[in-house]
Amino acid sequence: MKPRFTDVVSPSTEPVILTGGLAAQGGIIRRQLRRTLAGLACSVAAIGLSGCASNDGGGQTAATTDTQTVSTTTESAASGATVEAGAYDGADVKEVPVGILHSLSGTMAISEVSVKDATMLAIDEINAKGGVLGKKIVPVVEDGASDWPTFKTKAEKLLTQDKVAAVFGCWTSVSRKTVLPVFEKYDGLLWYPVQYEGMETSPNIFYTGATTNQQIAPAVTWLIKTKGLKKFFLVGSDYVFPRTANAEIKAQLKAEGGALVGEEYTPLGHREYSTLVDKIKAAKPDVVFNTLNGDSNVEFFKQLKAVGLTSKELPTLSVSIAEPEIAAIGADKLAGHWAAWNYFQTTATPENKKFVASYKAKYPKTPVTADPMEAGYTGVYLWKAAVEKAKSFDVDKVKAAADGISFQAPGGLVKIDGKTQHIWKTVRIGEVQPNGQFKEVWSTGKPIKPDPYLDSYPWGKGLKDKLMTT
Repeated sequence: MKPRFTDVVSPSTEPVILTGGLAAQGGIIRRQLRRTLAGLACSVAAIGLSGCASNDGGGQTAATTDTQTVSTTTESAASGATVEAGAYDGADVKEVPVGILHSLSGTMAISEVSVKDATMLAIDEINAKGGVLGKKIVPVVEDGASDWPTFKTKAEKLLTQDKVAAVFGCWTSVSRKTVLPVFEKYDGLLWYPVQYEGMETSPNIFYTGATTNQQIAPAVTWLIKTKGLKKFFLVGSDYVFPRTANAEIKAQLKAEGGALVGEEYTPLGHREYSTLVDKIKAAKPDVVFNTLNGDSNVEFFKQLKAVGLTSKELPTLSVSIAEPEIAAIGADKLAGHWAAWNYFQTTATPENKKFVASYKAKYPKTPVTADPMEAGYTGVYLWKAAVEKAKSFDVDKVKAAADGISFQAPGGLVKIDGKTQHIWKTVRIGEVQPNGQFKEVWSTGKPIKPDPYLDSYPWGKGLKDKLMTT
């Protein structure tokens, strides 16, 4: 296994702990040591769980989530047996739990609540058609609360107490890197739905969002070669994704004739951008490449517009602003700016027409879809296909079966690359319209093979040695 980037975690917000019900009381049992279960009995307790609003310390209350039904497996009072990970292949087990782990409160709730909702939609659709291998999927929803230690605690609970067959979740790279050792320790399986900086593979993660060569690198080339914008100002949140992505961008700029005129980072949840906007204005860039995450984008674009830096005066290209963020920020502040993704709500496929209609019907209060939502939705279907090909919920068997599995996703055909456990994806760049939707202005026209270590780029050679540590 390749070494991983060691991240310096930003200060966390106060965690909000949400529990999904009575958790199994069995001890931590590794997959390779699991014993034969006699007289296995599994009871499932369902409770209503409301996502709570949380003040993240910045004077602004985070988004809330609708009430959801969540369940956890419980210890059998009769036999004393616990349901172990990978033990759901037995004919007498009628339900299989899966984890959903996202920030439902805090600064990242603006982005992650909708991904949780799309994941729930996929589960509902699959259950309506008979489930997976004849078993109903039971979601166990947990709130990472935009707090990285909480993500770790919740991941451990899902794997060791709830004994989930898989987990769908995380957004920020720091949350993913925080839980990665947990999934490797307990041989769990995480389906990660968000674009990220690359430079990582793990035998216990499937990456259904874009890696660098499926979003950031094509966007930089498009800005330089197609739009003629060569002077870049890099703005990002202060954690692993923006810093790693910008290190990659700087190498690409040098190779492709671009220039760096500024680089600034702010903490997640930061809201005062007047000083930074003044720096940008003084540097006179051709374009701002934006890797801010969460609700910081609201104030950033508000203050850009306040000093007259609209998309006409200074265009930005973002890689973490999608349709839900546009709704929160305001289309009037974003119209004309660009974003690079693999999916837009306006993507013209029959599968997307159905996806958008189904999502709007289930969640009429938040009726927009977006790339991470589509990747979260797609991840559930890819897991289902791998389980059915393996004829088992066992993690090792599911991984072995996954290579080459394809799916007609709302954003187009995707396919699992078994070597990296990333997926082939079509790259798209869109321009924000006054109605809050994207108009696609460029795409690769076909799925692109994932290259998380940028090995196929001359300028990428040697980067992984600089950007990764043991």
